[in-house]
Amino acid sequence: MFRNLMPHYEILTASDLELIEKGWQRIAHEIGIQFDHPEALRLFEAAGQRVESDVVHLDPEFMMAQLALAPSEFHLRARNPEHSVILGGDHMVFTPVSGPPFVRIGDVRRDGTLADYELFAKLTQHFEQLDIPTMPMIEANDRPLDSRHLDMLFAAFTLTDKPVFTSALSTANAQDSVRMAEIVFGGAPIAAPPDADGRPTCSIMSIVNVNSPLRYDSRMLEALLVYAAAGQAVVVTPFLLMGAMAPVSTVAALAQQTAEALAGIVLMQLVRPGTPAVMGSFLSTIDMQSGSPAFGGPESAQGLYASGQLARRYKLPWRAGGGSLTSSQTVDAQAAAESFNTLKAAFLAGANLVVQSAGWLESGLVSCPEKLVVDIEALRVLRQQFTPLVVDEEALAFEAHDEVRHGGHFLGAEHTMTRFRTCFYRPLVSSTENYERWVSKGSRDAATRAGEIWRAAVDAYTEPAMDEATRADLLAFVDRRRTELGD
Repeated sequence: MFRNLMPHYEILTASDLELIEKGWQRIAHEIGIQFDHPEALRLFEAAGQRVESDVVHLDPEFMMAQLALAPSEFHLRARNPEHSVILGGDHMVFTPVSGPPFVRIGDVRRDGTLADYELFAKLTQHFEQLDIPTMPMIEANDRPLDSRHLDMLFAAFTLTDKPVFTSALSTANAQDSVRMAEIVFGGAPIAAPPDADGRPTCSIMSIVNVNSPLRYDSRMLEALLVYAAAGQAVVVTPFLLMGAMAPVSTVAALAQQTAEALAGIVLMQLVRPGTPAVMGSFLSTIDMQSGSPAFGGPESAQGLYASGQLARRYKLPWRAGGGSLTSSQTVDAQAAAESFNTLKAAFLAGANLVVQSAGWLESGLVSCPEKLVVDIEALRVLRQQFTPLVVDEEALAFEAHDEVRHGGHFLGAEHTMTRFRTCFYRPLVSSTENYERWVSKGSRDAATRAGEIWRAAVDAYTEPAMDEATRADLLAFVDRRRTELGD
């Protein structure tokens, strides 16, 4: 977890914010949001909202009152307390790639497997820049669809001791996630007390995606209702590609995104007032010639800056829509440039949660360990770049000037000699070798060096300790549920 103490880059004026607010409120009230679940419709109707068929027309004042119930910060615990994180305020939390069905290792692109998920879990545990393994970092396509969430959750809980993202594909998946968290933490997740600063505490967190435009489907709502009832955090995220799931105007897409995300958070508060929620954003474009998704462009960065301002307006923790996002098929200059553009924008915008921080390729179809390492380099650079300068007498180094005086150099100065090991950033992947040395070591490019780094990380990996009885109970639950699901 990183604390971003730098000023945020804000592009919207007060009047801009007011206009976008009127826009999203008009969408929510006049057009309404579709909820494909009878319990969601019942809750809204009981709260006095107008329900027509499966569309809820939300009163803006009602929404604002419900949003005020959600905490501005909350604590997400890990089984190793040193890895617990805070969502909200100036805290930034990072996850690796999430969702792809394919993996790319070197030049080989293939279906993802449980072994690949376990690989990404180990890399998430290894790299301190990553805080939470996602669900899924890659699909375990070699496992039955109905029960693969059990195998991936077992891997996340055992191969890491960091907080865990859980499954949001159905009622059963969410209930299994809650039960596994109960086993890991030795009691019901809802029993977790507030942290030392009074923040609500959750044991698990999941992402619920809006089926944009303006629709929550039944499977996502099933999971949202389970997690909200258990008091567990949900990241409510519209998925907007302008030109496909949203208008081609960035401002219009921002209004739609806000209406969709806030409607889901309002529903969570109807289920259980005070339930932690994260306002999600995922705003990009399509190529208007091919229809393919496009990532890393200027519209995405502008959307991030504005989304951060809107989330702060409603005092909600905020998930940035990027992430090291790219449309590139391989680890190349395009992948690095597009990814850095969205990742840096997330820092500038003051994001609290950055999903897809490392390992994303091919518009989210591919998880890649080489790309993960390249993105870790970017995270390391930005974390240092967004750490405020210490300005004091020691930093002024007057004694170094006094020693060197006019026309000399500072290489052998005492100030340099006592600080040379730590004074500057040292790259993880990037090469600073001269040409002859680079050639003598095989003329390795960044992707090749990244491959060597992740393999060394796996070789050095040590599985974090877990109580044997807890592990046995967890495995027994997985085996029992797999049988019950017919797998």
